[in-house]
Amino acid sequence: MALNYRSFGFQVLAGMALGLALGLVARSLGTGPNGELNGLATALKTTGSIFVSLLKAVVPPLVFAAMVASIANLRALDNAARLAGQTLLWFAFTALIAVIIGLAIGLIIQPGAGLHGQALPVGKPDSMGGWLDFLKGLVPGNSFALSASTKVAETGATTTLSFNILQLLVISIAVGLATLKVGDKAEPFLAFVRSLLAVVRAILGWIIRLTPIGSAALIGSAIATYGWSALAQLGTFAGAVYLGLALVLLVVYPLLLIANGLKPLPFFAKA
Repeated sequence: MALNYRSFGFQVLAGMALGLALGLVARSLGTGPNGELNGLATALKTTGSIFVSLLKAVVPPLVFAAMVASIANLRALDNAARLAGQTLLWFAFTALIAVIIGLAIGLIIQPGAGLHGQALPVGKPDSMGGWLDFLKGLVPGNSFALSASTKVAETGATTTLSFNILQLLVISIAVGLATLKVGDKAEPFLAFVRSLLAVVRAILGWIIRLTPIGSAALIGSAIATYGWSALAQLGTFAGAVYLGLALVLLVVYPLLLIANGLKPLPFFAKA
């Protein structure tokens, strides 16, 4: 089988290889007299930050529009309420299985045992919360699920705004259920939401096309900052993550499908 050099997958792999090479070159150039990054390292870090910022910018409208539109589509079904309840129940059940698998892999493999703080800076968390804090955190503090954080440095204080995705999900579900309750009066709003979803998907497609460049910049910046030897120690952690994902995707889901009388291969082909 001939290798398709124009395929998106090959472009991403090529970008990762290029990022590895550029990162090694940037690290070999060293830092300035005051510890500042060299030009190549700065370019890699800036490009990677821009790519991540683009992804973060498109997530909130994508989540909101997709959730509201999906829930509103239940209006066409006679058993919408029952289907919604079963969907949430299965979501909670599969999430519980995923959490158990993650905890088991973490306890068995212990992926961070060999790091000893060499690869990434280690610091104590500002606060620790329990289940009650988690439940309170699900309640939105405002209609846009926005939260502000302030960092104080020698150069001054900076305040940044960020979206709380869990709170945004709660808002989206509430709005979607409200559209079901309102009925035909919500059609103009739903038309806007569906148009928003189409526009956001188009923008997301453009950003995804930048993945080869973004992956090259992110990998190169990480290697330039921490070094290859330090990042190589994170391979066990990355392997543990992919092992958990593989178990959920290739073991848990097929078993659940078979238990409900569905064939895994046709299901995944249409998903």
